Amino acid sequence: MASTLDSTPRRRGVLWTAEHRLTTIALLLVVTLVAFESMGVATAMPTLVADLGGMSLYSWPFTTFLISSVVATVLSGRIGDRRGPAPALLAGPALFAAGLVVAGTASGMPAFLLGRALQGFGAGLLLVSVSLLIALTFTDEERPVIYAANAAAWVLPAVIGPFLAGVVTVSVGWRWIFLGLVPLVAVGVAMLLVVVRRLPAHTPAAGARRAGVVQAVIAALGVAALTWAAQHQSLPALAYGTAGLVALGYALRTLLPAGTLSSRPGLPTVVASRALIAGAYAGMEAYLPLTMSAVHGYSPALAGLPLTITALGWSAASAAQGRFLNWSREASLRTGFWLVAAGLVCFGLVSQPWFPGWPAFVACAVGGAGMGIAMPAISVLLLRYSPEGERGFNTSAMQLADWVGSALLIGLGGVLLSVIGSVTAPSSAMALLTVALVALALLGVRLTGRWPSKV
Repeated sequence: MASTLDSTPRRRGVLWTAEHRLTTIALLLVVTLVAFESMGVATAMPTLVADLGGMSLYSWPFTTFLISSVVATVLSGRIGDRRGPAPALLAGPALFAAGLVVAGTASGMPAFLLGRALQGFGAGLLLVSVSLLIALTFTDEERPVIYAANAAAWVLPAVIGPFLAGVVTVSVGWRWIFLGLVPLVAVGVAMLLVVVRRLPAHTPAAGARRAGVVQAVIAALGVAALTWAAQHQSLPALAYGTAGLVALGYALRTLLPAGTLSSRPGLPTVVASRALIAGAYAGMEAYLPLTMSAVHGYSPALAGLPLTITALGWSAASAAQGRFLNWSREASLRTGFWLVAAGLVCFGLVSQPWFPGWPAFVACAVGGAGMGIAMPAISVLLLRYSPEGERGFNTSAMQLADWVGSALLIGLGGVLLSVIGSVTAPSSAMALLTVALVALALLGVRLTGRWPSKV
């Protein structure tokens, strides 16, 4: 197996050869547009919910998007294994565009929530079908390159999306954050129509594992309950958060590959790694701005600036791993866990009042680099270890693991804040949260040190 320090560079033109050019442009366009909407909508949310008279429902646009995304992700995996990526690849952007129109023309919160549900469903369909298209179009050696480009497609929206959304909201109104993207999504769908016509005929594998739609709905409600409980700490929230956790545990038994919860070497370790690293890093990202403002007195604008460094570090590291096609993806994943662990330790120090705040930028640069190395490795390894007839099931399981891990760790931070800290004095809660996050990252280091001798 090749070393992660192998210096053999990638061959030129992987993305822009005649066979890949249109696929690359179409994928990056639709991913960038989904990212812009995702990053920008939070900026406009205070204005639009006030305009629609829905301040009491402020969290529901996010919750609605999440529920529909989880269901659509599982459904997309099921469709992909039975019929190939084409149906979801076309339906996803189309439903996303329909959601943009409904949300952008909404006269009240019910219509706006319907638009958010359509957007979430479309985005969920797209997440899995994009991975299946990559599996069909790019070889195992080439996939790190397209995953690096995919990471870059999220960086520009992460850096300028909130700012542009603010400018649009003030200058022409919040509705154009949604409506302005519709023509570009239509261009992406037109390109994808050409791409899917080139795909080979799909033959479903007999006896392949399929995810259940009912379990997907239960999982979606469980994730939503956990997320809602994390945002609204109270005794009732603890009750329905616990109920959501139980429901989620029931659903995950059939929605994840066998052996995931015990991190059996191979595919189960890949899926478990996604939950561990995504959850650990989301736990830091969720509470870093609070730490910077409450502990170190940073303004709201400066408190969120380290997260921009995360996006830049993520993209740079992802681009670096995409230049060396012979790197061991198993070793890359383990390296990513080490870097994330280092960033989390730094976050724990920053959360204390006796430590300066500026190392948060270092934490985000190092941790972001770890994510940029690890996440493409996880995607490559998932396809490598998946039977061809179960790639859709396993891709949806990986995305579900990401959401579950993030919801659990963000929820843990919320519980700790309500029990031993507060939003004005979070240091003690963040110290305990850091211990948990670092422990999970180090667990990832341990688990990714063992792999099957044969794929």
